[in-house]
Amino acid sequence: MRFSFSLTVRAWLVGMASATLLGACATTPVQRPIPVDRAAAQAPSVEAENDLLAKLLAAQFALQNDDLAAAARGFVDAAAQSDDPAVAEEATQLALSQKDWPLARRGLARWQALAPKAPGVDQAQAWIALGEGNTKDAFPYLQSLAARGDEQGWRLVAQTLLNAPDKVGAAVLLARLVPTDGFAAKESNAVAVSQLAFKLGDKSLARRIADNAVARFHGEEAYAWSAHLAAVSGDAPRAKAIFAEAIARHPKSKRLRAGYATLLGQDGGNVAAANVLAIGAQDQTTYAARAAYAARADDKKLLAALYREVESDKSERDGARLFLLGQLAELVDKRAAAIDWYRAVSDEDDRYFEAQMRLAVALDQSDRTNESLDVLHRLATLANGDAEQQRDVWLLEADLLGKRGRKADALKVYAQALAAQPDDERVLYARALFTIEQGDVDAGEGDLRRIIERQPENAEALNALGYTISDHAKGDAARQREALALIQRAIKLKPDEPAIIDSMGWVQYRLGDLDASLKDLRRAYAKQSDPDIAAHLGEVLWVKGDRAEARRVWDEARKRDAKNKALLETIERLTR
Repeated sequence: MRFSFSLTVRAWLVGMASATLLGACATTPVQRPIPVDRAAAQAPSVEAENDLLAKLLAAQFALQNDDLAAAARGFVDAAAQSDDPAVAEEATQLALSQKDWPLARRGLARWQALAPKAPGVDQAQAWIALGEGNTKDAFPYLQSLAARGDEQGWRLVAQTLLNAPDKVGAAVLLARLVPTDGFAAKESNAVAVSQLAFKLGDKSLARRIADNAVARFHGEEAYAWSAHLAAVSGDAPRAKAIFAEAIARHPKSKRLRAGYATLLGQDGGNVAAANVLAIGAQDQTTYAARAAYAARADDKKLLAALYREVESDKSERDGARLFLLGQLAELVDKRAAAIDWYRAVSDEDDRYFEAQMRLAVALDQSDRTNESLDVLHRLATLANGDAEQQRDVWLLEADLLGKRGRKADALKVYAQALAAQPDDERVLYARALFTIEQGDVDAGEGDLRRIIERQPENAEALNALGYTISDHAKGDAARQREALALIQRAIKLKPDEPAIIDSMGWVQYRLGDLDASLKDLRRAYAKQSDPDIAAHLGEVLWVKGDRAEARRVWDEARKRDAKNKALLETIERLTR
């Protein structure tokens, strides 16, 4: 909890400084002298004001130096001398932030004397009581705040309970504060308090308040939060039903459609998600989200229809819209159109760099590799000074050259990138995978070990090295155990990563534990139906004798990627 010097206090200090200066000016001789005894009776106490000003300045300096304990003591001392409630408020809040309850009580006593009806006074009383473990004493003050029925009151309640050391006790207090018949005045209050209950760990109370809010208000906010509660509790059918009802009541709500689409997409319903977002008015956000869901589903018809829709939209075509049109054109194999869209993005637009990178890819895929390389060389020059962009250009250039069979040229680009950015892990990783694919396993292992030496918890490098060793050390038990140890380190870092789970299944296969291998590979494939994972899963099924299922897995993968090298090699090796 961090406080800044309040504007009120700043203004007060300025006023005090001015008053002090004016007091000093009063000692300047004037045309008609005032008798000494009268002057003494009427002049302000400059010494007292200077003392207060000094205390406030000292407290402020402590605050600026992050010495909050000293700042709290200083403000409490100053508050005792000041008649400004803002000083007492600052003093109390600083003492609360330091959990110095006796000091907070001193500041609060002054604040209460100067501003007894300030809502923050009740909050501070409750805060101190909870800090001292007196839950019973805190309740009346929290009840007073809740009885206000406005957002400020409940916000102060939430701040207090969330900072309470005993979260279970705080949840019990909240349950006592919630009106038995729900929140009649405002939907936002009901949702906020339901969210507070959820944060305090009382999911049942959060659910009850949310249900009441939906039944009473039928508002977008209540529906969205209620559906979220159902989703996080694992009840996807209920969450979907809530969203369906919500959208029926609020068909134009982008917020609800976006939430429903997210839920559907998480459950694998990418086409349904795209269709939900297609309802109602469209803008760049909905177009982009629909494109992402359709691309995940690899639904060419859906993508083609979306491309036609976006292309026919006559609203302003800024860089984001042009870039999206280029992406959609690529996805529906309209590369010539994609090239034109990417080229249309202005060099002053935020999307220019991304558009040029995609332009290079589209040109290469159109067998215009020399033009593609020209784009990248120019882009590398423009990116000079931006290490990340320049590295991305080099990585793409090396990748394009490698895919064109220009191994030596690709290696020169990797060397150029590493000369400019020594030991960059992304360049080392990309070069490692490239050299391993080209058959130079030792060089690839060397790059991966360099990464791990510098970054012992780089899960991707650990996994790649472990998989490489396992895949190229058939029959070498010691090397397979080394591979297993590397992959175990990776999976501890990223236990749900499909690629790492796949590697674990593969090394278990190499070690002869087919049951453990099959379990891991099924789990990896369920998370990500990747053709490489399908190749491994199919091989283990084939070796275990379940050849019908192996063929089913392979056929399913071939429908997604008929040219996958690992998949085709595995099928040919095992079935010939």
